[in-house]
Amino acid sequence: MTEKITVIGTRGIPNVLGGVETHCQHLYPEIHRQFDNDICVIARSPYVDYKISSFQGVQTKAVWAPKKKSLEAIIHSTLASLTTLFDGSKVIHVHAIGPGLVVPLLRLLGKKVVFTHHGPDYDRQKWGGFAKRILKLGEKLAATYANEIIVISEVINDIIKEKYNRYDAHLIYNGVKLPTQLPQEKIDSTLSKFALTAGNYFVAVGRFVEEKGFHDLIDAYQQANLNIPLVIMGDTDHPTPYSEKLKQQAKNVDGVILTGFLKGEELQAIFSQAKTFVMPSYHEGLPIALLEAMSYSLPAIVSNIPANLEVKLTPDTYFSIGNTEELTLQLAQHAKNEYSSINYASYLEYYDWEKIATQTMAVYQRALTKKVLSGQS
Repeated sequence: MTEKITVIGTRGIPNVLGGVETHCQHLYPEIHRQFDNDICVIARSPYVDYKISSFQGVQTKAVWAPKKKSLEAIIHSTLASLTTLFDGSKVIHVHAIGPGLVVPLLRLLGKKVVFTHHGPDYDRQKWGGFAKRILKLGEKLAATYANEIIVISEVINDIIKEKYNRYDAHLIYNGVKLPTQLPQEKIDSTLSKFALTAGNYFVAVGRFVEEKGFHDLIDAYQQANLNIPLVIMGDTDHPTPYSEKLKQQAKNVDGVILTGFLKGEELQAIFSQAKTFVMPSYHEGLPIALLEAMSYSLPAIVSNIPANLEVKLTPDTYFSIGNTEELTLQLAQHAKNEYSSINYASYLEYYDWEKIATQTMAVYQRALTKKVLSGQS
């Protein structure tokens, strides 16, 4: 396939925090590597320091967006869609249900649209009633009008079957890249920066929003009264009352270390040397952070939400969502355990970016050659 592909719905690549962003950062360079396609990822201007650039053979272009959570996705997606009139692209790949609002517009512009549903974002606690209705509309429009749909989990596939009678979606998981070995001096300098000892701290990662459950994690950590640190890598895109309250909560508990956003070798160093990874989330599409923790062979403690259960880890990995008493007991047990690694090879074979790129390219081919959208007149 030689047709140009344009990508919208992501804040940008590379090294922009977020599940969709990590997905795009790995997927499109791999597609370019295998198929030598012309690909352009359209980023949101507040998150990147370029106008036009490239990353591992993928063109990256910034289009203006307001840095306001309620308007950012739809305004940027609309402007990005209009730019595709002049960029020579035949296939537009739209990520997430907020940007899914523009799928009908792209079809009117004559584009073949592939839509990836990364999860029901309207379940996230940060959205008010009006925003939730808009996100549900984005899901409906994308599920109805996209030429082809990709879902990243069976949970999401069930949603679009039940709600929209869309039975032709392609299940293509998120992937994870196996880490490379860091120089020991880089590990040592990063651990020293945060006063950490290898194999002797818990780690969690994500944006400071309610659905990540970090407030539960800090409560449970405080109740466990442990003598090993809890490291939370992340911050917030937009300061909110919740994020400020969370930072204050962390400040009031001895042993909690907030690193802010980390990327590259620093993130890798903190991840790779942790004792246990913790994910107390209330909502995930398919948890990339968990897959990354597994790539580092870390023991894990994760909430029993459907997306985490779909990874099919051993039962003792899971705790009941929102149950800080269970989480407290798990943290205390892991703190007593000897530092150990777990071989997740049999799990990770399902999340290989090389296979995912091949599967995604097949969906693009199908979008270009399929004449009639199933279930539509």
